[in-house]
Amino acid sequence: MDLRSIEEQLGELESRALAAVADAADPDALKQVEVAFLGRKGELKAILDGIGRLPADDRPRVGAAGNAVKQHVLAAVEARGHRLDQIALEVRLAAERVDPTLPGRPLRRGSLHPVIETTREIVRVLGQFGFVVYESPEVETDELNFQALNIPPDHPARDLWDTLYLDERGFDSDGQGQEAPTRHLLRTHTSPGQIHVMRQTPPPIRALLPGRCFRYENVDASHGFEFFQLEGLMVDEGTTLGHLRGLLDEVAHALFGARRPTRFRPGYYPFTEPSVAFDVQCVICEGRGCPACKRTGWMTILGAGMVHPVVLRNGGIDPERYQGFAFGMGPDRMAMLRYGIDDIREFLTNDVRFLEQF
Repeated sequence: MDLRSIEEQLGELESRALAAVADAADPDALKQVEVAFLGRKGELKAILDGIGRLPADDRPRVGAAGNAVKQHVLAAVEARGHRLDQIALEVRLAAERVDPTLPGRPLRRGSLHPVIETTREIVRVLGQFGFVVYESPEVETDELNFQALNIPPDHPARDLWDTLYLDERGFDSDGQGQEAPTRHLLRTHTSPGQIHVMRQTPPPIRALLPGRCFRYENVDASHGFEFFQLEGLMVDEGTTLGHLRGLLDEVAHALFGARRPTRFRPGYYPFTEPSVAFDVQCVICEGRGCPACKRTGWMTILGAGMVHPVVLRNGGIDPERYQGFAFGMGPDRMAMLRYGIDDIREFLTNDVRFLEQF
């Protein structure tokens, strides 16, 4: 092997390598060409391994020629790589081309949950009479949920609520459990919000307190362990049961029709005196009697009454000067009546087919 022979081999390798680079159709093929010609076991390495058999004066020339071939091929590989990337991008852009003149894809619009929609409608009606929405906590103390509402620990009315208490036991140095000094619970009704409002706002008061309540109930078509309530409270001088009756009539007529008959019945709640149940004529049978109204022709939609003097006093209000009334209703039950829903569990199933109807 002499200098001329090696130079001819290098020239012929460069020609073949450049042609192979130009023919590479994708990055993988280009990488294979680079490895075949310039890799550790490639053709250029095999030719340059013969330098040792050349005279010492010829070796630098062969090394320089081999390095030039390598640089030419690497430059061609880099240029081809850029071109392949450009081609791939052009193909992708062509496949993903967007025509801005076409109409856009319509967005699916949601709607309010029927319970929330009913609550908002009730708030809208009562807002016309000056009632303002307040928020109150879902976790309450036993004192506010019961005692401040004229329900002491030994009161038999506590049997009306299956209460969910929080486990707040601590541990002393001996590892023995200790009851927390203040018992907390998930509120069983929105009525403790009355105490919050009365202690924070001086009369006259017109407050609405919507929110979730929790009781340890057997879940069936008409009961759930989680449900909604909307509490109303009005405290002012000279407030009477007649004001309450007129207000509730307006709410019932707004929700169920202007000619819907209503009535008061005697009721019992520890935090009101006197207490009443407010009924509307059955919206299913129009008063003829059906299973929905238990053949009575009437449906109870809320309980109400004049705020007990003890509750007013616990709220920091003088019962000798101010009187008030309160009422509480279940927006989920109201929604069942408005839309003819026969199972309260449907509200919490997250079934889009059910919710889309509203």
